Amino acid sequence: MNVQSIIDYTLLKPESRRDDIKKLCEDAIKYNFASVCVNPTHVKMVAENLKGTDVKVCTVVGFPLGATTTNVKVFETEDAIKNGAMEIDMVLNIGAMKEKNYDLVESDIKAVVDKCKENNALSKVILENCLLDNDEIVKACQICKNAGADFVKTSTGFNSGGATVEDIRLMRETVGADMGVKASGGVRSYEEAVAIIEAGASRIGSSRKLLPED
Repeated sequence: MNVQSIIDYTLLKPESRRDDIKKLCEDAIKYNFASVCVNPTHVKMVAENLKGTDVKVCTVVGFPLGATTTNVKVFETEDAIKNGAMEIDMVLNIGAMKEKNYDLVESDIKAVVDKCKENNALSKVILENCLLDNDEIVKACQICKNAGADFVKTSTGFNSGGATVEDIRLMRETVGADMGVKASGGVRSYEEAVAIIEAGASRIGSSRKLLPED
């Protein structure tokens, strides 16, 4: 199975240096990963390093808490796209989701999704599943689909849990075959990646190469 072609090769640690990001890009080109995912401050550099390749530039918005205002998330999105981002992974408003303020959750997502669509960028919504129960995961997936997002994503990787086969299966069953499902956080081996894909993931966010021999 060609796992590498669906990997968003990721480095979001705040202490990441330019040399770390450059090496990330070099590896992504070598292994033909789907994208390189970095914090917004590194987007311009990544775009320059990946120019002329098939590897996309991905960044995060409202990260990692999802607790910034919609206007800030939209500004972050616009700024990132201006700097070369082609894919936007936004964190939904988790507190609003927990208190069932679904109108706010959806409008927050839709504002970012619309900005992405205006600029032909891909939108992924991070649910942070470890903070949600199954009913909330299902509802969040439905909201993301209604808002027009391209993907739902399991996790930021900065909280208490990451992707699980059970969560991926639930998300895929909820959104259907036509929407992307991204597994992020805790996928540490090729074998785990294959299991996640078989459960329904169409993209994997990882700081590891996930090669068969690893």
